[in-house]
Amino acid sequence: MKNAASLKSTLWEAANTLRGSAVDRTDWKGYILPLLFFKRISDVWDEETAEATETYGDADPSAFPEVHRFRVPEGCHWNDIRDTPANVGTALAHSMQEIERANPDTLYRVFGSADWANRDKFTDELLKDLIEVFSAIPLGNEAVSTDILGDAYEYLIGKFADVTRRKKAGEFYTPRSVVRMMVEILDPQEGESIYDPACGTGGMLLAAIDHVKRHGGDPRTFYGKIYGQEKNLTTSSVARMNLVLHGIEDFQIAREDTLRNPAFTDGAGGLATFDCVIANPPFSLMAWGREIWENDPWGRAKYGLPPDSYGDYAFVQHMIASMAPTGNSRMAVVLPQGALFRKGAEGKIREALLKEDLIEAVIGLAPNLFYGTGLAGCVVILRRKKSAERKNKVLIIDASSLFRKGRAQNFLDPEHGEQIVEWVRAFEDVEDRAKVVTLDEIKEEGWTLNISRYVLPPIGEDIPPLPEALTAFKDALMEARAAEEHLRTVLVEGGWLE
Repeated sequence: MKNAASLKSTLWEAANTLRGSAVDRTDWKGYILPLLFFKRISDVWDEETAEATETYGDADPSAFPEVHRFRVPEGCHWNDIRDTPANVGTALAHSMQEIERANPDTLYRVFGSADWANRDKFTDELLKDLIEVFSAIPLGNEAVSTDILGDAYEYLIGKFADVTRRKKAGEFYTPRSVVRMMVEILDPQEGESIYDPACGTGGMLLAAIDHVKRHGGDPRTFYGKIYGQEKNLTTSSVARMNLVLHGIEDFQIAREDTLRNPAFTDGAGGLATFDCVIANPPFSLMAWGREIWENDPWGRAKYGLPPDSYGDYAFVQHMIASMAPTGNSRMAVVLPQGALFRKGAEGKIREALLKEDLIEAVIGLAPNLFYGTGLAGCVVILRRKKSAERKNKVLIIDASSLFRKGRAQNFLDPEHGEQIVEWVRAFEDVEDRAKVVTLDEIKEEGWTLNISRYVLPPIGEDIPPLPEALTAFKDALMEARAAEEHLRTVLVEGGWLE
């Protein structure tokens, strides 16, 4: 059986077959991931057919469709594409469409909308090279476990996020360490329902299931209780593939604009509600659908109408409306830190949420942790019904110093996430790090949640005495003035200034 590291490197080598082709690197995921999934389905189908032959002898295996997890119509197997002499892209697109049609309940639109038949992008030679590279990678259950393949798939998604940073990869991928930290705080339990209204590639849903598994629970108790919504067609397809490759049997991923057209309803004119709601929505989304929310049929603007140029509190209010009204329903959301202190309409919404005592914790993170933005984000934890000792209180954490510096990006390592979780669970003051603040104190500060109003960073030991600091300041001022004078001289001599 192939190990995880070997599989990851082999798959990334396969992706690099596209290097130098007409396919933009930022679009690789839309082609490589469906091919991986197609090969996986075909290899598993072959294994199931072999098992059926052993069980039923020489009888035609097609007479026993129940042995197959997914149907692969005749002529649509990976090997059929491998044997196609010409117009490979057309044959590939046809096979993927037919597999989707044959499995409408589980694989609807799972392969996305890749333009395989575009001969300007995909010559027959390029596609044959790609298919041969993947053909050498066994992806059946005997070769790779579901967990290893799923992890390798997530590795590829992360690699593609690195490739596409300039195109806001953060819209479909959240660093796994941040996801795991959020899930640990929410602590989903067996049989609870989980919903991500901006699910990207499904990483948060998978992390919630993995959390239960790591704590000795049965992940199958989640089947039929996993819900995600994602606006981007390719990304929502990747989410479906991701869940299936991790062995998840029963879930719903809807491809739709959550703020304009929520997919999950209760059948009685309201939104469906869930035990755990978790998301990393796009930061400060513009033109998010305010015109619909002015008379929102779902009543989500309960605490106020967010401004047109910032969609952060639209997602927050959608998530609140999606929390179950009873029981221990809770949510975790990633926001830009500006959402903690911006005034106007957002300030009024924040004040209303605080007065209703929904906000339990605010965690300020380091800058440049998320793909596609250098901004410092924060995680806000909300709970429908707080425990008695946490009522009318908010835990505010400054975790901005918890990170490992990278060349182009900062990283939240596992030990950083564990420390944050520990602080949240303890829910008590930690010098220079965390402060339990009452609603009365927040009211005195004008209902801001600006972290520096409550938790001040430690004063460094290397701060010089005042006389030394003044001398250094005067020296720097003299140097600045001398530089200005030199610049003026250069500009006059060059005829730029009179």
